[in-house]
Amino acid sequence: MKKSILTFIAAVAIAITSCETDDITIVGGGTDDSLNLAGNITANRTLTAGNAYVLNGPMFIKDGVTLTIEAGTTITAQAGGTDVYLLVERGGRIIADGTATAPIRFTSSSRVPAAWGGVIINGNAFISGQNPQGQNEAGTEVNAGILFGGNNDTEDSGILDHVIIEYTGARIDGSAEHNGLTLNGVGSGTTLSNIWIANGDDDAIEFFGGSVNATNIFVLNAKDDMFDFTQGYRGTCTNLYGVREPGYTAVTSDPRGIEADGNLDGNSPSDNTQSDFTVNDLTIVNSGNNVEFSDLIKVRRGATATINNALAGTFGTATALDFIDLEDSRGNATAATVVNATANGTADGADVKNGPNATVSVTTANTGADASAFNWTGYSF
Repeated sequence: MKKSILTFIAAVAIAITSCETDDITIVGGGTDDSLNLAGNITANRTLTAGNAYVLNGPMFIKDGVTLTIEAGTTITAQAGGTDVYLLVERGGRIIADGTATAPIRFTSSSRVPAAWGGVIINGNAFISGQNPQGQNEAGTEVNAGILFGGNNDTEDSGILDHVIIEYTGARIDGSAEHNGLTLNGVGSGTTLSNIWIANGDDDAIEFFGGSVNATNIFVLNAKDDMFDFTQGYRGTCTNLYGVREPGYTAVTSDPRGIEADGNLDGNSPSDNTQSDFTVNDLTIVNSGNNVEFSDLIKVRRGATATINNALAGTFGTATALDFIDLEDSRGNATAATVVNATANGTADGADVKNGPNATVSVTTANTGADASAFNWTGYSF
């Protein structure tokens, strides 16, 4: 879980960090036919398939601008860690509309986890906070001077469809990291479907508030959490599949299949617009050798979750401390939480912590996600 910087800190940081982004220019002259990508994109631009695009610094899609990426395009990030990432700012849009036969790929020249900082989308949807009118803002974790959050739950930040994001997750410090795909206050007008996030150093996908829905998300070998929800997320995710393969040994202190907080890290239990989201059709597979999950499913800190048709388990020598855990020292899940799940492999279905007395049903009837939806990736399940 990330430690995002709230508005009052962000306001101070704007003066420091805004000049850093405003003064960046696009490497290679900034023309549409440049293959080198970085800096501020201030006019609509299209990346065409067949070109060898290189992301060699932070790239910012500014307010009012649309970046279109054609199906079949590959963008290769230089191994620059936290200095290389793609960020769509509030009011900006990304149209990465791939197909099953011509997906769009974000990869790395080094092909190792933590090589680059991943894809970040900032929107104008509601997030949790203290504003009595419900409209809150926060600073982007990787750059506090760039804000997200607002009052438009139906805002449209674009399309990600048939997209591969790999070798991401660069670390800023011990409490702040880049994910594979970060969704900051993104609204329901945005389309997220058929996304494969592989071999990242931190969380694969994290929702910081917002109301965006997501369908067919496949996570492979995330070092930390597979699916992370926080800061007031209120959308619906359908057909989520997370896998840690045998032989995968990367370790963090508390990796999880699902990690869900109502507010940001439990620091603001009185925030309005707490997380209240739904997950339909979920599979979590932990076969990573010598890697213990803290929890296969964790909901806490004021979050309300409805999780239907979940199948989660450990295999081989892999273990998980808890199957389902709805308790936390900074606040439990709400009593309105509902979890319908089946334990798979060697997971203990009786290992449930339900301090809030939520509705938890552990049976043998759940089948989990539909793996055939990911046939386009070529991965063998």
